[in-house]
Amino acid sequence: MRNVQVALWGFGAMGSGIARVLLGRQGVDIIGVCDTHPDKQGKSIYALLGTPRGTRPDATVTGDIAALLSKKPDICVIATNSFVKEVFPKVMQVVQAGVNVLTIAEEMAWPEAQSPEMAQQMDRAARENGVSILGTGINPGMMMDLLAVFLSGCMTRVEHVRCERINSLSPFGQAVMVEQGIGITVEDFDRGVQDGSLAGHVGFAESAAMIGDALGIRYDGFEQQMLPIVTQVDRKSPHGFAPKGHIAGVNMTAQATVQGEEKISLLHPQQIEPQLAGVDTGDYVTLTGTPPVSMAIKPEVDGGLGTIAMACNMLPFVVAAAPGLKTMLDMPVPRCVMGDYRAIAFGRDTTDV
Repeated sequence: MRNVQVALWGFGAMGSGIARVLLGRQGVDIIGVCDTHPDKQGKSIYALLGTPRGTRPDATVTGDIAALLSKKPDICVIATNSFVKEVFPKVMQVVQAGVNVLTIAEEMAWPEAQSPEMAQQMDRAARENGVSILGTGINPGMMMDLLAVFLSGCMTRVEHVRCERINSLSPFGQAVMVEQGIGITVEDFDRGVQDGSLAGHVGFAESAAMIGDALGIRYDGFEQQMLPIVTQVDRKSPHGFAPKGHIAGVNMTAQATVQGEEKISLLHPQQIEPQLAGVDTGDYVTLTGTPPVSMAIKPEVDGGLGTIAMACNMLPFVVAAAPGLKTMLDMPVPRCVMGDYRAIAFGRDTTDV
C-alpha cells in the first residue's frame, strides 16, 4: 500500500516543525513544500532540516503551489496565516485541486464565528470536490476550548466555563511576533489596539463559539480585551526581541454573556521568555456546575510543539473524513498517532499491497 502523500505550504517555524515530526511517523511521505522565501526554494527539505533522507523520496521547496498540487497529494498542510480572509484563497485553491486541507490558521478552528460566508463557500467547495478541511492547533483547537468541552462530559449541568492559559510565545515564528507586537513601544501598542492593526491572540471568538455550540450556550454578548505586557529586562527568543521597557507580550481576556451574565471566560496572558519575569506557565480549566470540575496542567503544554503535534496527529483523520468543512467537534478524539498513518487514512490493513 502506498504511503499517505503530504504537501506542505509554509516552511517557517511551524511548517518545518511539522515536517520534522512527519518524517518520524509511519506510512507518510512529504512530497514537497511551497514557500516564498528565496533562500529555501530549489533546496531539499532534508538539507534545510539537517536530516538524513535515507530511503525516503526527495522533497524540494518550490514557490509554485500549483505545480506541487499537480502531484496529487492526499493532503496539504497550510502553515502560513492566522486569519480566515488571508488563508481562504489558499484553502480554495487546494480544495479545487481535489486535495484535503489541514491548516493551523487560528480563525479556521471555527471560521463561521467571524466569516460565515467564507465558511459556507469552503464547505460547499469541499463537498463538491470530495475533500475535507480542518483548522486546528493547540489554541484554538485544544487547550481553551476542546479540552473544556471534553471535561464537561462528566457533568450533568454546566453553569460557567473558565479557561486560562499562561504561556510562552518563544517557540513561535515571526508572524506571531508581529501579531503580538513583540518588541514595539507601549505607544505603538496602544495605537495598534486602537486602529486594529495589532491582533494579539487570535482565536477567542472561535474558542467561545466552539464551547457555546458544544454545550448549547447561546450567548448574546461577546467582548475581548487586550493589554500590554511590558518587560523590565531585555528578552530574546529565537524569533523575537523585546528590549527593556518594550512589549514582551499581550494579556488577552474575553467574555461570552447571556443576558449580561458571564457564561464563558477566557484568560490568556502570553509573552516571550516569561521566566525572566518570574512567571510560571500553566493551563487551567474550571467548570462550575454539577459536579464542579477543575483541571490544572503545570507548566503549560508547549505552544509550538503542541500546535505541531495537533497538526500531525489529526492529519490522517482529515484524509479519512467525509467531505466538507470540519471542526474539532466533528473529528475523533485527538491522540498521539504512533502507528501507521495508512491504517487511519485509508482504513485498510497496512500489510495489503
